[in-house]
Amino acid sequence: MQLGIIASPTEASFQRAKQKGLDFIELCVNEGQDVQAFYQNRKDLLKWQEQSNVRVASIGRWKSLRIDKEGNVIKEELERCYRLIDVASELGCSNFVSGCNYVDELSYYENCTAAINFFTLLIDYAKPKGVKVSSYNCRKVNFVHNPEAWKIIHGHLKDLGIKFDPSHSRYFGGDYLQETLDWGDRFNHVHLKGSMIINGERVDDPPAGLDQTDWKTFISLLRVKGYTGGLSIEPHSPVWTDELGEQGVDYTIAYMKELLFKKM
Repeated sequence: MQLGIIASPTEASFQRAKQKGLDFIELCVNEGQDVQAFYQNRKDLLKWQEQSNVRVASIGRWKSLRIDKEGNVIKEELERCYRLIDVASELGCSNFVSGCNYVDELSYYENCTAAINFFTLLIDYAKPKGVKVSSYNCRKVNFVHNPEAWKIIHGHLKDLGIKFDPSHSRYFGGDYLQETLDWGDRFNHVHLKGSMIINGERVDDPPAGLDQTDWKTFISLLRVKGYTGGLSIEPHSPVWTDELGEQGVDYTIAYMKELLFKKM
């Protein structure tokens, strides 16, 4: 398994990852961010990747509407995803991550059908370019985040992977270890985000290793499932910022490298 971090698409991000001894960065171009500018910046990304010897392991897009109220794929959003897949292909990045929104006016069956149509279009476009497509288990503008949806959508689409984050399962009453045992062979990418729940309430997302997630069992379970992909650190706390945030990232790196038997 490789260790990396979510970062911005800048030269400094590659250099910071290199200084911290990380293998990769992950880039997210979410709703409201300029996909075309990101696409036009791809040559610089390739240059910075080669200079730093830090690769881009995953490119994703969160919070966007993919399906309209009639259940049709929104063509403009599909094209944005295509451009991000193009960038991934040029960078040698093997993973593109997307969600799919739920349309209240449609039945669950109709929503699953629409999601299957959307992900099929992504897979058909990405596969010849050497890029795998993954759903994510974040709940933001996305309903393809749990075993109920996976059984239908991933059960039908054998080439659709999963980007998994234990914190999302914990915060919504799921069993992240059981989900990993049942679905870990479909994981293409993993986020390392800490989670802390006190008396049933979400309190903070402290650095991974300083939270309540059983990371030792989780990493061992990934090994059971034959997972060899990326583990991407996701700093997400409003408390752990600035200097404290950097210390938290450094702690997570040291903690995870010990679990992965990597030299510091």
